Amino acid sequence: MNARVPRPMLINGHTELVAHIGWPTHSFKAPMIYNPYFESVGVNAVVVPMGCRPENFAAVLRGVFALENVRGALITMPHKVSVVELCDEVTPTVKVAGSCNAVKRLPDGRLLGDMFDGAGFVRGLQRKGLQLRGARALVVGSGGVGSAIAASLAAAGIGTLALFDLQPDMADALAARLATHYPAVRVSTGSRDPAGFDLVVNATPLGMNAGDPLPVDVTRLDPKTFAAEVVMKAEMTAFLLAARARGCPVQVGTDMLFEMIPAYLEFFGFPTTTPETLRSVARLEY
Repeated sequence: MNARVPRPMLINGHTELVAHIGWPTHSFKAPMIYNPYFESVGVNAVVVPMGCRPENFAAVLRGVFALENVRGALITMPHKVSVVELCDEVTPTVKVAGSCNAVKRLPDGRLLGDMFDGAGFVRGLQRKGLQLRGARALVVGSGGVGSAIAASLAAAGIGTLALFDLQPDMADALAARLATHYPAVRVSTGSRDPAGFDLVVNATPLGMNAGDPLPVDVTRLDPKTFAAEVVMKAEMTAFLLAARARGCPVQVGTDMLFEMIPAYLEFFGFPTTTPETLRSVARLEY
Protein backbone atom coordinates (compact mmCIF):
# COMPACT_ATOMS: atom_id res chain seq x y z
CA MET A 1 0.00 0.00 0.00
CA ASN A 2 1.50 3.34 -1.03
CA ALA A 3 2.06 5.95 1.65
CA ARG A 4 -0.09 9.05 1.38
CA VAL A 5 1.81 11.91 -0.20
CA PRO A 6 0.70 15.26 1.28
CA ARG A 7 -0.35 17.95 -1.15
CA PRO A 8 1.61 21.21 -0.99
CA MET A 9 -0.11 23.79 1.19
CA LEU A 10 -2.30 26.13 -0.84
CA ILE A 11 -3.43 29.33 0.83
CA ASN A 12 -6.82 30.29 -0.57
CA GLY A 13 -10.09 31.92 0.40
CA HIS A 14 -10.92 29.06 2.77
CA THR A 15 -7.64 29.16 4.72
CA GLU A 16 -7.97 29.75 8.46
CA LEU A 17 -5.33 31.79 10.25
CA VAL A 18 -3.62 31.27 13.57
CA ALA A 19 -1.78 34.47 14.53
CA HIS A 20 1.56 33.97 16.27
CA ILE A 21 2.02 37.28 18.09
CA GLY A 22 5.22 38.35 19.82
CA TRP A 23 8.40 40.41 19.53
CA PRO A 24 10.98 39.84 18.22
CA THR A 25 9.94 37.11 15.78
CA HIS A 26 13.38 35.80 14.76
CA SER A 27 13.29 32.96 17.30
CA PHE A 28 9.77 31.73 16.44
CA LYS A 29 9.68 27.96 15.88
CA ALA A 30 5.92 27.24 15.93
CA PRO A 31 5.29 27.99 12.21
CA MET A 32 7.98 25.44 11.27
CA ILE A 33 6.08 22.76 13.20
CA TYR A 34 2.38 23.60 12.79
CA ASN A 35 2.46 24.40 9.09
CA PRO A 36 4.20 21.18 7.96
CA TYR A 37 1.79 19.25 10.19
CA PHE A 38 -1.27 21.00 8.72
CA GLU A 39 0.07 20.26 5.24
CA SER A 40 0.68 16.59 6.09
CA VAL A 41 -2.90 15.99 7.28
CA GLY A 42 -4.67 18.24 4.78
CA VAL A 43 -5.82 20.97 7.19
CA ASN A 44 -6.36 24.28 5.38
CA ALA A 45 -4.83 26.51 8.05
CA VAL A 46 -1.60 28.43 8.51
CA VAL A 47 0.29 29.86 11.48
CA VAL A 48 1.53 33.36 10.65
CA PRO A 49 4.24 35.17 12.66
CA MET A 50 3.16 38.70 13.60
CA GLY A 51 5.77 41.01 15.10
CA CYS A 52 4.14 43.32 17.64
CA ARG A 53 5.80 45.66 20.13
CA PRO A 54 4.21 45.94 23.60
CA GLU A 55 2.74 49.41 23.06
CA ASN A 56 0.72 48.14 20.08
CA PHE A 57 -0.36 44.77 21.44
CA ALA A 58 -3.87 45.57 22.69
CA ALA A 59 -4.87 47.15 19.38
CA VAL A 60 -3.30 44.32 17.36
CA LEU A 61 -5.08 41.62 19.37
CA ARG A 62 -8.45 43.34 18.88
CA GLY A 63 -7.73 43.73 15.17
CA VAL A 64 -6.73 40.09 14.73
CA PHE A 65 -9.95 38.83 16.28
CA ALA A 66 -12.00 41.21 14.15
CA LEU A 67 -11.00 39.01 11.20
CA GLU A 68 -13.58 36.33 10.38
CA ASN A 69 -11.09 33.65 9.27
CA VAL A 70 -8.94 33.73 12.41
CA ARG A 71 -9.15 30.47 14.38
CA GLY A 72 -7.05 31.77 17.27
CA ALA A 73 -3.78 33.28 18.40
CA LEU A 74 -0.57 31.95 19.88
CA ILE A 75 0.83 34.52 22.30
CA THR A 76 4.51 34.66 23.12
CA MET A 77 7.08 37.01 24.68
CA PRO A 78 6.63 39.76 25.75
CA HIS A 79 2.83 39.60 25.79
CA LYS A 80 2.00 36.50 27.86
CA VAL A 81 1.22 38.48 31.01
CA SER A 82 -0.43 41.55 29.49
CA VAL A 83 -2.80 39.43 27.37
CA VAL A 84 -4.57 38.08 30.47
CA GLU A 85 -6.46 41.32 31.12
CA LEU A 86 -7.47 41.51 27.45
CA CYS A 87 -9.32 38.17 27.60
CA ASP A 88 -12.97 38.01 28.63
CA GLU A 89 -12.46 34.63 30.31
CA VAL A 90 -9.41 32.62 31.35
CA THR A 91 -8.85 29.09 32.63
CA PRO A 92 -7.77 28.24 36.20
CA THR A 93 -4.26 27.55 34.87
CA VAL A 94 -4.02 31.13 33.67
CA LYS A 95 -5.17 32.43 37.04
CA VAL A 96 -2.39 30.53 38.81
CA ALA A 97 0.31 31.24 36.23
CA GLY A 98 -0.65 34.86 35.76
CA SER A 99 0.02 34.45 32.05
CA CYS A 100 -1.58 33.16 28.88
CA ASN A 101 -0.25 31.81 25.57
CA ALA A 102 -3.35 30.85 23.60
CA VAL A 103 -6.50 32.81 22.82
CA LYS A 104 -9.57 31.82 20.87
CA ARG A 105 -12.92 33.42 20.10
CA LEU A 106 -15.94 31.70 21.65
CA PRO A 107 -19.23 31.37 19.73
CA ASP A 108 -20.63 34.41 21.56
CA GLY A 109 -17.62 36.52 20.51
CA ARG A 110 -15.85 36.58 23.86
CA LEU A 111 -12.12 35.78 24.01
CA LEU A 112 -10.99 32.76 26.05
CA GLY A 113 -7.36 32.50 27.17
CA ASP A 114 -5.45 29.39 28.25
CA MET A 115 -1.84 28.50 29.09
CA PHE A 116 0.08 25.46 27.84
CA ASP A 117 3.75 26.35 28.47
CA GLY A 118 3.91 24.67 31.84
CA ALA A 119 1.96 21.59 30.80
CA GLY A 120 4.21 21.00 27.80
CA PHE A 121 7.34 21.61 29.85
CA VAL A 122 6.30 19.13 32.56
CA ARG A 123 5.21 16.48 30.07
CA GLY A 124 8.63 16.67 28.46
CA LEU A 125 10.42 16.15 31.77
CA GLN A 126 8.18 13.24 32.74
CA ARG A 127 8.71 11.53 29.38
CA LYS A 128 12.46 11.73 30.08
CA GLY A 129 11.96 9.91 33.37
CA LEU A 130 12.29 12.76 35.86
CA GLN A 131 10.23 12.04 38.96
CA LEU A 132 8.68 15.32 40.04
CA ARG A 133 6.60 14.31 43.05
CA GLY A 134 8.45 15.46 46.15
CA ALA A 135 11.41 16.79 44.12
CA ARG A 136 13.27 20.10 44.56
CA ALA A 137 13.22 22.62 41.70
CA LEU A 138 14.71 26.06 41.04
CA VAL A 139 12.96 28.21 38.44
CA VAL A 140 14.91 31.30 37.36
CA GLY A 141 12.51 33.83 35.86
CA SER A 142 9.04 34.64 37.16
CA GLY A 143 7.52 36.15 34.04
CA GLY A 144 4.90 34.49 31.87
CA VAL A 145 6.69 31.26 31.04
CA GLY A 146 8.38 30.93 34.43
CA SER A 147 5.08 31.37 36.24
CA ALA A 148 3.40 28.80 34.01
CA ILE A 149 6.17 26.27 34.60
CA ALA A 150 6.08 26.86 38.35
CA ALA A 151 2.32 26.34 38.39
CA SER A 152 2.54 23.09 36.44
CA LEU A 153 5.40 21.80 38.59
CA ALA A 154 3.27 22.48 41.66
CA ALA A 155 0.34 20.66 40.08
CA ALA A 156 2.64 17.70 39.34
CA GLY A 157 3.48 17.38 43.04
CA ILE A 158 6.86 19.11 43.32
CA GLY A 159 7.94 19.24 46.96
CA THR A 160 10.11 22.36 47.09
CA LEU A 161 10.10 25.23 44.64
CA ALA A 162 12.65 28.05 44.69
CA LEU A 163 11.88 31.13 42.61
CA PHE A 164 14.25 33.85 41.45
CA ASP A 165 13.76 36.93 39.35
CA LEU A 166 15.80 40.10 38.88
CA GLN A 167 12.59 41.89 39.84
CA PRO A 168 11.99 40.39 43.31
CA ASP A 169 8.39 41.56 43.45
CA MET A 170 7.56 39.29 40.50
CA ALA A 171 8.96 36.23 42.28
CA ASP A 172 7.16 37.21 45.48
CA ALA A 173 3.85 37.65 43.66
CA LEU A 174 4.21 34.22 42.04
CA ALA A 175 5.05 32.69 45.41
CA ALA A 176 1.87 34.20 46.86
CA ARG A 177 -0.28 32.74 44.05
CA LEU A 178 1.31 29.33 44.53
CA ALA A 179 0.70 29.49 48.28
CA THR A 180 -2.98 30.16 47.61
CA HIS A 181 -3.51 27.32 45.17
CA TYR A 182 -0.82 24.80 46.24
CA PRO A 183 -0.28 25.27 49.99
CA ALA A 184 1.53 21.93 50.34
CA VAL A 185 4.45 23.11 48.18
CA ARG A 186 7.36 24.69 50.07
CA VAL A 187 8.11 27.91 48.16
CA SER A 188 11.07 30.25 48.66
CA THR A 189 12.36 33.31 46.80
CA GLY A 190 15.51 35.40 46.52
CA SER A 191 18.27 32.91 45.62
CA ARG A 192 19.38 31.36 42.34
CA ASP A 193 22.06 29.11 43.78
CA PRO A 194 21.46 25.83 41.87
CA ALA A 195 23.18 23.58 44.43
CA GLY A 196 21.02 20.81 45.89
CA PHE A 197 18.18 20.84 43.36
CA ASP A 198 16.83 17.97 41.28
CA LEU A 199 15.77 20.38 38.53
CA VAL A 200 17.03 23.83 37.49
CA VAL A 201 15.04 25.76 34.89
CA ASN A 202 16.09 28.77 32.85
CA ALA A 203 12.79 30.54 32.28
CA THR A 204 14.41 33.84 31.27
CA PRO A 205 15.37 35.23 27.84
CA LEU A 206 19.06 34.73 28.70
CA GLY A 207 20.53 32.76 25.82
CA MET A 208 18.57 34.54 23.10
CA ASN A 209 21.63 36.61 22.18
CA ALA A 210 25.33 35.84 21.95
CA GLY A 211 27.21 36.94 25.05
CA ASP A 212 24.23 36.73 27.42
CA PRO A 213 25.27 35.80 30.97
CA LEU A 214 24.29 32.37 32.25
CA PRO A 215 21.13 32.27 34.40
CA VAL A 216 22.90 30.45 37.28
CA ASP A 217 26.42 29.61 38.45
CA VAL A 218 26.82 26.31 36.61
CA THR A 219 29.86 25.36 38.71
CA ARG A 220 27.33 24.81 41.52
CA LEU A 221 25.30 22.29 39.52
CA ASP A 222 25.40 18.67 40.64
CA PRO A 223 25.87 16.24 37.71
CA LYS A 224 22.57 14.57 38.68
CA THR A 225 20.63 17.82 38.42
CA PHE A 226 18.28 18.05 35.43
CA ALA A 227 18.87 21.31 33.52
CA ALA A 228 16.00 22.59 31.39
CA GLU A 229 15.60 25.52 29.04
CA VAL A 230 12.84 27.61 27.48
CA VAL A 231 14.95 29.59 24.97
CA MET A 232 14.49 28.21 21.44
CA LYS A 233 16.81 30.36 19.34
CA ALA A 234 19.41 27.55 19.42
CA GLU A 235 18.79 23.93 20.27
CA MET A 236 21.69 23.84 22.76
CA THR A 237 22.02 27.18 24.53
CA ALA A 238 25.12 28.22 26.45
CA PHE A 239 23.36 27.20 29.68
CA LEU A 240 22.58 23.70 28.42
CA LEU A 241 26.05 23.23 26.97
CA ALA A 242 27.61 24.21 30.28
CA ALA A 243 25.23 21.95 32.23
CA ARG A 244 25.84 18.99 29.90
CA ALA A 245 29.59 19.51 30.28
CA ARG A 246 29.10 18.89 34.00
CA GLY A 247 27.22 15.67 33.22
CA CYS A 248 23.70 16.98 33.74
CA PRO A 249 20.76 15.58 31.76
CA VAL A 250 19.07 18.37 29.80
CA GLN A 251 15.80 19.38 28.16
CA VAL A 252 16.02 21.76 25.20
CA GLY A 253 13.54 24.58 24.66
CA THR A 254 11.84 23.05 21.65
CA ASP A 255 10.93 19.93 23.65
CA MET A 256 8.42 22.05 25.56
CA LEU A 257 6.97 23.25 22.27
CA PHE A 258 6.53 19.77 20.79
CA GLU A 259 4.88 18.52 23.96
CA MET A 260 2.40 21.39 24.21
CA ILE A 261 1.32 21.52 20.56
CA PRO A 262 -1.13 18.57 20.81
CA ALA A 263 -2.91 20.43 23.62
CA TYR A 264 -2.93 23.62 21.54
CA LEU A 265 -4.44 21.76 18.58
CA GLU A 266 -7.25 20.46 20.77
CA PHE A 267 -7.87 23.93 22.22
CA PHE A 268 -8.25 25.43 18.73
CA GLY A 269 -10.37 22.51 17.49
CA PHE A 270 -7.84 21.08 15.01
CA PRO A 271 -7.05 17.35 14.65
CA THR A 272 -4.58 16.44 17.39
CA THR A 273 -1.42 14.33 17.11
CA THR A 274 1.65 13.16 19.02
CA PRO A 275 5.01 14.87 19.64
CA GLU A 276 6.65 12.09 17.61
CA THR A 277 4.50 12.84 14.57
CA LEU A 278 5.20 16.55 14.89
CA ARG A 279 8.95 15.90 15.02
CA SER A 280 8.77 13.69 11.94
CA VAL A 281 7.22 16.43 9.78
CA ALA A 282 8.71 19.57 11.34
CA ARG A 283 11.15 21.67 9.31
CA LEU A 284 13.06 23.46 12.05
CA GLU A 285 15.75 26.01 11.31
CA TYR A 286 18.02 27.67 13.86
